[in-house]
Amino acid sequence: MTFARPDPLSALGTPSGTPSWISSARAETLEDATFFSGAALSHLHLVLACEEAPHALLRDRLALRAAEACVAFSGRPERAAELRDAIHLLRPGDLPGPAGETCLEWRRAAERPLSVKALARTLPGAAPGQIATWLDAGRGPPVTRAAMVLEAVLSEAPRATTPALVLADAALAQALGWPHLVPLLAAGVTRADLRKQGDDLRLAGHRALLASAVEALRLSADLTRRAAHLTAVTPKLRAKGAGAAVEIFLTRDAVAPSALPLPDRAARRLCDRLVDLGAVRELTGRDTFRLYGV
Repeated sequence: MTFARPDPLSALGTPSGTPSWISSARAETLEDATFFSGAALSHLHLVLACEEAPHALLRDRLALRAAEACVAFSGRPERAAELRDAIHLLRPGDLPGPAGETCLEWRRAAERPLSVKALARTLPGAAPGQIATWLDAGRGPPVTRAAMVLEAVLSEAPRATTPALVLADAALAQALGWPHLVPLLAAGVTRADLRKQGDDLRLAGHRALLASAVEALRLSADLTRRAAHLTAVTPKLRAKGAGAAVEIFLTRDAVAPSALPLPDRAARRLCDRLVDLGAVRELTGRDTFRLYGV
């Protein structure tokens, strides 16, 4: 007898993709937090194994959220809209600025298969040997390992918030067997959490991952529906190169028409057509220098 493999995206209990007993959980103690964060990560693990989910797009959008959090930790005012502009509207020779560089670090961390070599290219201020040493500081269950790596990095480099959170997410991904880093911790922790140690930091980590994993599940369910609609309308597109353009939309949080493999005017027309079809959204609200995303 054979059994059909359940669809993780339709079997998670609610339209948001998260069972209500997880999404409404209140993790007051370390024991509760460990249980609920484990349940949320388990559901996320199923989604990340689902072929229908647009994994690269999900990671890129989570990278934007992580970058926004890290920029806020540094006291800078840029938020998602400004970060998108900082990296997608760069002209040749321009520098992205501190906030834009933070966003680029998170995007590079999430888009490349996870390895020490890839992390070293992502975090140019850290040598591969130092990265390997920090990752080796993590022991035990996945969230404990992530918290130990976060504490190890910040103990040596208290101002290295972004590298610390990138490496903590890397340690979590390694422990869970994920081939790519999934940005989760940064969007869930607070500035005060980053000063904690030991069990206090572990509790903060579990709470952060519970909140972020639940949000990632909601986001994945939404992006999967949107990606399916974009794929469905692709045959209606007549522009040469439209298929390649759609593939770009399915992997990036935001896309400028100039990034598409079409002449400038044709790229703008394609973006407007996709908006008319309800397949992508214009993200800026501007008449010029527009950005589009699923």
